[in-house]
Amino acid sequence: MSDRHPEPDLDYLKRVLLEMLAIPSPTGFTDTIVRYVAERLDELGIPFELTRRGTIRATLKGRQTSPDRAVSAHLDTIGASVRQLQDNGRLALAPVGCWSSRFAEGSRVSVFTDTGVYRGSVLPLMASGHAFNTAIDQMPVSWDHVEVRLDAYCATRADCEALGVSIGDFVAFDPLPEFTESGHISARHLDDKAGVAALLAALKAVVESGQQPLIDCHPLFTITEETGSGAAGALPWDVSEFVGIDIAPVAPGQASSEHAVSVAMQDSSGPYDYHLSRHLLKLAGDHDLPVRRDLFRYYFSDAHSAVTAGHDIRTALVAFGCDATHGYERTHIDSLAALSRLLSAYLLSPPVFASDSQPANASLERFSHQLEHDAQMESDTRVPAVDSLVGNKG
Repeated sequence: MSDRHPEPDLDYLKRVLLEMLAIPSPTGFTDTIVRYVAERLDELGIPFELTRRGTIRATLKGRQTSPDRAVSAHLDTIGASVRQLQDNGRLALAPVGCWSSRFAEGSRVSVFTDTGVYRGSVLPLMASGHAFNTAIDQMPVSWDHVEVRLDAYCATRADCEALGVSIGDFVAFDPLPEFTESGHISARHLDDKAGVAALLAALKAVVESGQQPLIDCHPLFTITEETGSGAAGALPWDVSEFVGIDIAPVAPGQASSEHAVSVAMQDSSGPYDYHLSRHLLKLAGDHDLPVRRDLFRYYFSDAHSAVTAGHDIRTALVAFGCDATHGYERTHIDSLAALSRLLSAYLLSPPVFASDSQPANASLERFSHQLEHDAQMESDTRVPAVDSLVGNKG
């Protein structure tokens, strides 16, 4: 391992990803996955605290405490909940998170009741070609046109009630993971468990390298990103930089690739911070990482939730390239490796602006200037020693 460029343990990355995929964690049902990630942080010797609901707030100590930075990946996934017990003994569903019922049809699921777990399948209302012939092809695609068939004696609503099934029970969709020799990784819920695995691998690489970050870094693992609140209440520190970690759609009209890491320049919430995004792009270039710029038109992230909660922070988003997002997803180890390497480089890099340690500028002297970004980065972030960092607070 290089003293300057910690390399991620890709076997570790794949192992923790596979183990996390085996843990159901639709938004609202995340206690088990929180415990799993907390145990991994314990193994790495990284201290953390838990919020009441289970967001993990960790600290990788730097040589200075301010300006500090946060990196965030989310543990929750899309899923569903029981909306209605139907007269035919089947269960109607409401989605948890924003996704199409088209990708739910045919899935095997677990239904978590207050007293146990039942297995079942998600089927369209017309599920037999022998019974309905081509009428099946005329069915609309919506959550009103699918239902869960439980693997239990369940022919009436009373049967459902007798089993202990209730409205609001969580429904988790099987991940069906497959890691191929080609390096491809296919599964449901790579969003964002692959991002979490990349972050854990980056943290492991930094810790084992013996290098100490210049400033405090706070890895966050949030539990409500898929429903919008994400990192809204997760920043008790004086964070000046916030980098979200998420999924980059690989599709026509997008620039992302399954073999590269993406830096998102904009999403549905608007553009990300000019200087922080370019800091990440420069780090990718300096470390010879495959990187793409992209815009995500139908997409929010933890970074957005942190800003809308009122935090005065610079935000950016890095992401692994993934085909068929929120469906049966596929990425490649190339993308996850590039993401993990970029995160390691970022954790060990100087702050974008040392002067960001001050919550407000009393003058224009240290304020950023987009048209002079490169020159300003040279003067503000080149900190060969901690004393320089302290003296550069403006």
